[in-house]
Amino acid sequence: MPGLLRGVARTAVVAGTATAVSNRVSRRQQGRWAQQEYQEAPPQPAPAAPLPPTAPSADDMSSRIDQLKQLGELKAQGVLTEAEFEEQKRRILG
Repeated sequence: MPGLLRGVARTAVVAGTATAVSNRVSRRQQGRWAQQEYQEAPPQPAPAAPLPPTAPSADDMSSRIDQLKQLGELKAQGVLTEAEFEEQKRRILG
């Protein structure tokens, strides 16, 4: 009977060790895959800040100029890309 218990205990230890090693390998591999996906994903551009709507008035041209100045400042700060700047400019002038 002691030989049987010793064999069962040895089997349990081997099986437990194999399970622990297998789980650790799986976690490491999943971490590598997640890191690889993160590095391959393109960076998401920041959304453009909405401009306040223009109110039709006698000062319409000066308000458009002010909006264009604000756009230029946002572009200079790096908040807006060239394409976003052009789109907003077209909306103001169009």
